[in-house]
Amino acid sequence: MMRQLAERPEDVPAVFAERFNHGDAEAVAEVYESGAVFVPEPGTSLTGRRIDAANGRFLDLGLPITVRPRHVYTTGDLALLIVDWVIDGTDRDGRPVHIRGTATDVARRGQDGYWRYAIDNPFGVRTEPDD
Repeated sequence: MMRQLAERPEDVPAVFAERFNHGDAEAVAEVYESGAVFVPEPGTSLTGRRIDAANGRFLDLGLPITVRPRHVYTTGDLALLIVDWVIDGTDRDGRPVHIRGTATDVARRGQDGYWRYAIDNPFGVRTEPDD
């Protein structure tokens, strides 16, 4: 059984990862508030079903994501999360995959008390390519 939505902002990345690692696109979508924004690359923002499609491309790799929150700053019902993440392994077609980033995300506590992504910016902090 998958974990319920996050009761604390610092738990949003772990809830996302657990749902992602189960390969359940609908469960992943529940981690986003209505009207959320997903930033697949600088200067591009997606909303609604386009978020589901963007996450679906990562889910289709069939590889787990590992997340490590670095910082969480909260004020009232808003939180800024800085999260290191990596998707690493061999995809379903036998190709090696190594995707990583440091996300700069904003989560908001909903009226139901659960925290969800309002802004998911997975490549928010650009890192240098691996040597």
